[in-house]
Amino acid sequence: MSLQFSLLQNSSAQSPQTSRSRARVKLRQPTERTFYYFAYGSCMCPVDLKRSLGENTHAFVVGPARLPGYRLAFNRKSLLRNCGVLDMVRDPAKTVEGVLYRLPWRLSKALDEREEVPRGGYKQEMIKINCQGKLYSNVRTYVVVDKLTEELAPNDWYFNVVLRGAITCGLTEEYCWNLFNYMHQLQQRQEINTSCPKLFISK
Repeated sequence: MSLQFSLLQNSSAQSPQTSRSRARVKLRQPTERTFYYFAYGSCMCPVDLKRSLGENTHAFVVGPARLPGYRLAFNRKSLLRNCGVLDMVRDPAKTVEGVLYRLPWRLSKALDEREEVPRGGYKQEMIKINCQGKLYSNVRTYVVVDKLTEELAPNDWYFNVVLRGAITCGLTEEYCWNLFNYMHQLQQRQEINTSCPKLFISK
């Protein structure tokens, strides 16, 4: 008798009552609450997100996503990183690409902490996004509360983390190049302003 046939016999020998009991146990297993999160800055990198949330986040990546009607801007200075960090502002002519996560609800508070919500850094905003041909509603993202009047360039560390996340999670090549150029130009402009301070002429 083959092993396959033996297993089949054992399975068929189970009573209908036993099968129903197992089905009920399976149905009673709790399912963890989750929420969708759209990352467009350093959180696009699962390795960096793990640093704040305390567990591997690669498994929570749904895929690359697009948010029409917004554009990126470096509208906040991070005291932790000591440089400009990303924000989103409304712009009907632009589209922001990012990464869609489906995170366990137990990580919600830690994510708020990372985005400095308790200290008034960012605030939650609910959006609709497109991911792999599907529309997702009630997706959480974060936007800066008190925006700078002039954009502040990222440092090299933040630059590299943002770009690594964009490439690793499959954002379009064109968008990655545009993101690289945008951050690089901000850095160049800041270097020029730093090396050539304004001259004050006394009357």
